[in-house]
Amino acid sequence: MNEALLRSLTPSVLAILVRRGADFAAAEDAVQDALVEALRVWPADPPRDAKGWLVTVAWRKFLDATRADVARRRREDRVDEEPAPGPAPGADDRLQLYFLCAHPSLTPSSAVALTLRAVGGLTTRQIAQAYLVPEATMAQRISRAKRTVSDVRFDQPGDVATVLRVLYLVFNEGYSGDVDLAAEAIRLTRQLAAAIDHPEVAGLLALMLLHHARRAARTAPDGSLVPLAEQDRGRWDTALIAEGVGILQAALARDRLGEFQAQAAIAALHADAPTAEETDWVQIVEWYDELTRLIDSPVVRLNRAVAVGEADGPRAGLAALAALDDSLPRHTAVAAYLHERDGDLATAARLYAEAAQKAPNLAERGHLTRQAARLNARRGG
Repeated sequence: MNEALLRSLTPSVLAILVRRGADFAAAEDAVQDALVEALRVWPADPPRDAKGWLVTVAWRKFLDATRADVARRRREDRVDEEPAPGPAPGADDRLQLYFLCAHPSLTPSSAVALTLRAVGGLTTRQIAQAYLVPEATMAQRISRAKRTVSDVRFDQPGDVATVLRVLYLVFNEGYSGDVDLAAEAIRLTRQLAAAIDHPEVAGLLALMLLHHARRAARTAPDGSLVPLAEQDRGRWDTALIAEGVGILQAALARDRLGEFQAQAAIAALHADAPTAEETDWVQIVEWYDELTRLIDSPVVRLNRAVAVGEADGPRAGLAALAALDDSLPRHTAVAAYLHERDGDLATAARLYAEAAQKAPNLAERGHLTRQAARLNARRGG
């Protein structure tokens, strides 16, 4: 039994059921029932057309569930006629499904959680771990999101801005999480860029490519994180960097600046520096100023404080940091780094240890713990 094949077919089958008239929540339940049936039947009797088999069985499961629930849900008009079995269309429906999951009636966090569950194939437990919330809380959030979009059709999708934000959040989950979704997010963003002439779509694609180009250098052989300044730049993917920069330049030339283009410009400046010491931090601060004007987010201001610390010295960075809420994620880690740059090793070591306790994942926690130990060793020596 090829479980990878089943996982790869699930989003397309789900999208086909929704397009045929099933609401999202019922369609997902029907697809899950069809997968269970496939696990039971296929080992002894594998179908010639796996996708067509799943569509037919899932649709029948949906019809059965709908008929049983007809008094409460009033869906007789959706079950009048069962479509004839046969080969299913070969088109990739994932991007269309993203538009459904990114409906404007959902909050961004609910939209990305629903997308990770329905399209990315993550379990509720994995998504809960990514969000650092109890599994029961995440299950409720996903259930509410499914109910919200239960009556949405593909002619009522989310707008492009919402889809871009969800794609970026999914990319980041794949880039830093245990389940690799980054390549899939890039593939879908390429599809969107080919279908829609929009500078922010191009900006997001450029940003993803520039970040993904550094992927191989981000971790050491033992799995530990390697900070940007310490990465082996010879391991960066120069072809992806060149593609990302070319896409970004074309988007910027249209003079319709958006947040993803500004973020991509910052990533391009990092990619363009032959060494960490040659990074153009002054330009990076200028781009963070542009980004702050576009989206005045605390996270952007936190990253700007790091850039100011590199461009104008650690005390200038600490002054910028002092204006931010110290409960902001990674605030303590940034403070530790800037205090180390300023020569206050005792404060930096203490803050690294505090930041490790707040780290969102084990890899980051291990990195910050090692930083604290390194400074304590220097002080002891």
